[in-house]
Amino acid sequence: MSLPDLPGLNLNEGEPAFAEPWQAQAFAMTVALHEQGNFGWDEWAATLSAQLDTDPTDDGSRYWTHWLAALEALMEAKGATDAAAIAAREKAWHDAAARTPHGEPIVL
Repeated sequence: MSLPDLPGLNLNEGEPAFAEPWQAQAFAMTVALHEQGNFGWDEWAATLSAQLDTDPTDDGSRYWTHWLAALEALMEAKGATDAAAIAAREKAWHDAAARTPHGEPIVL
């Protein structure tokens, strides 16, 4: 089965919408947090725009990194998390990734 044969998969000029699984997860977390009432789309758009403006040299290759940074900043501003909790989760993920054999799912 080729990518165009997969129903419901949005393609961007013949390429998958997300280059990496974590990008799809960041997108899904954003949608879920919005649906839970944590923020409105106008607020999200303003936060993402402000984050993108911090890196005027970005050629688009860091878009999803900016997306995740914007989500972290917005959730921190809302009091849903803090920098220490984000750093601890990032460290836990990197530690889990380092001990996970290639090709296996990373489990925290």
